[in-house]
Amino acid sequence: MLTLVCLSLALLLDRFIGDPDWLWRRVSHPVVIFGKAIAFFEKHFNGRGLDRKDRRSYGIMTILALLLASILSGWFLHRVLIYFGWLGTVIEIIVVAIFLAQKSLADHVEAVATGLRKGGLAGGRRAVSMVVGRNPETLDEAGVCRAAIETLAENFSDGVVAPALFYAFFGLPGLFAYKMLNTADSMIGHKTPRYREFGWASARLDDVANWPAARLSALLIALGALAERGRAAMRRSLSVALRDHGLHRSPNSGWPESAMAGALDIALAGPRIYEGETVVEPMQNAAGRCQIGPADIDAAIAVFWRACTAFNLIVPLAALLLAAVML
Repeated sequence: MLTLVCLSLALLLDRFIGDPDWLWRRVSHPVVIFGKAIAFFEKHFNGRGLDRKDRRSYGIMTILALLLASILSGWFLHRVLIYFGWLGTVIEIIVVAIFLAQKSLADHVEAVATGLRKGGLAGGRRAVSMVVGRNPETLDEAGVCRAAIETLAENFSDGVVAPALFYAFFGLPGLFAYKMLNTADSMIGHKTPRYREFGWASARLDDVANWPAARLSALLIALGALAERGRAAMRRSLSVALRDHGLHRSPNSGWPESAMAGALDIALAGPRIYEGETVVEPMQNAAGRCQIGPADIDAAIAVFWRACTAFNLIVPLAALLLAAVML
C-alpha cells in the first residue's frame, strides 16, 4: 500500500513540476546514465566483424547484464532509503517522479504547436525533431502535427503508465529495470543493419514489458476523451483502438495512438521515413481528417491531461481498496 501512496504523490509531483531544466543542466539525468551504459556495451560488443549469430548473442547478454545491474541498483537504493524513515520515503517519491514524464512530454509536444504558430513549417520541424526519430524535413504541416500527436499518445504509455505500473508491482527495482529496457529499445531496438540482431532481445523484451500499459493507456485516453470531448468521442476512441491497433508495426504503440486518433477523429500513422528508410503503414482511423494543424495538437494535449487525471485518480483508489482489504 505504501508503494501506491508513493506513486500517487510521485505522479502529482511530476505533473506539476516535471523535469526542471536547471537541475539536469548541472547533473546527468538517470536515463542519460542508462544511455551511456547501453552505448558502452554497444560499442564494445557490436563490432562490424561479428556475424549475425554473434551479434544476437552479445545483444542478449548485454540487455540481461544491464537489467540485472538496474534491478540491483533499485534494490540497493530502496534498502538504503528505508534507514532514513520518512525522509527516505520523500526521496523515493522524488526518484519515482524523475522517471515519469507527464509534464515534460506535454511541454515538448506543446512546443511543436508553438513552433508551427511562430516559425511556420520550419519552426514546427525544428520542434518535432526533438521528440521523434523520423526525418522532419520530409514532413508537411499535417505530418509534423501527426508526428507530435503520435509521440504524445505512444509516450503516455511508455513514459507514464508503464513505469508507474512497474513501480506499483515491483518497486524501485522494477522501475529501474523498465527504464533501462525502454531506453535500450529506443537506442538499439531499431530494425536497421547495425541494430537488427544486437537489439533484437531488447526490442522483444520491451514489447512484452509494454503489453499491459499499452492497453491500459488506450482505455485511459478514451476516459480522457469522455471528460474533454463527450461520450461520442469516448466511443469512437474505443472503437478505433479495438479496430485499428493492429495496423501499427508495433504490437503496443497502435493501442494508444489509435485511441487518440479516434478521440480526435483524425487519421494518424501512414508512410514516414526513419533513418533514410521508408516505413509504409496504413492510416489509423483512415476515415478521419488528414489535414490537421496546431489546434489538433492542443486538443490532443487536453485529452492527454484528462487521461493523466484519470490515472492519477485510479492509483490512490487502488491504494484505498488495498487498505480496506488488509483491514
